[in-house]
Amino acid sequence: MTFYNIFSKKEKNKKDKDNENKKTIIIDTREKSSLVPSCLLEKKAKIHFETLEIGDYLIDSIIVERKTFSDFQSSIINKRLFKQLEEMKKYPKQLLIVEGKSNNKEDRFLHENAIRGMLLSCLLDYQIPIIFSEDEEDTASYLLVLAKKQNTPLSIRPSRSDMSKEERKQFILEGFDGIGPTTAKQLVKENKTLRKIFSLKKEELEKSIKKKSLGFDILDE
Repeated sequence: MTFYNIFSKKEKNKKDKDNENKKTIIIDTREKSSLVPSCLLEKKAKIHFETLEIGDYLIDSIIVERKTFSDFQSSIINKRLFKQLEEMKKYPKQLLIVEGKSNNKEDRFLHENAIRGMLLSCLLDYQIPIIFSEDEEDTASYLLVLAKKQNTPLSIRPSRSDMSKEERKQFILEGFDGIGPTTAKQLVKENKTLRKIFSLKKEELEKSIKKKSLGFDILDE
């Protein structure tokens, strides 16, 4: 006897929708030789290969330069890093990832003070933040988290100036514990007025935004 999964279409549509909502991580084609793209795929990231003139990864408006610790030192010696940092400033936001830094002196062919000086220059002169990752998988994890953060709706708190009526309603709702920007926006969208939202019963609230708990005091009544 053959059994059919009546939820298969629903599950497929959910997966397709989730994939559409993911922020695409654009990867420079030269990074195909590294294990980072494979690690990103294993973590269900949405990736796309392109030839990037600047950097190795592009997430929204954030350009990311990835260097192994050995390449980081080499790029200091041949002064390639200085040019790369200048080019990265063409993007609104920049990030430098130094991968696989080792505590072994054998892995260092530059004096420690030269490395420290370059790190300080990145932070102070170029104002580019630096992350030290353990390996390719750790780098992929950082990129994935970064992509998720760029896909999270921004909260409109704490400023209330120049707000529309809808934004004022969202602002008020975000003041409740457990109510974030996504939840507040969904409630305003479906219920229009605060009076209606506050008069909803627990079951109606859960049905409205498909969550079990919203942090409203009204749920405990």
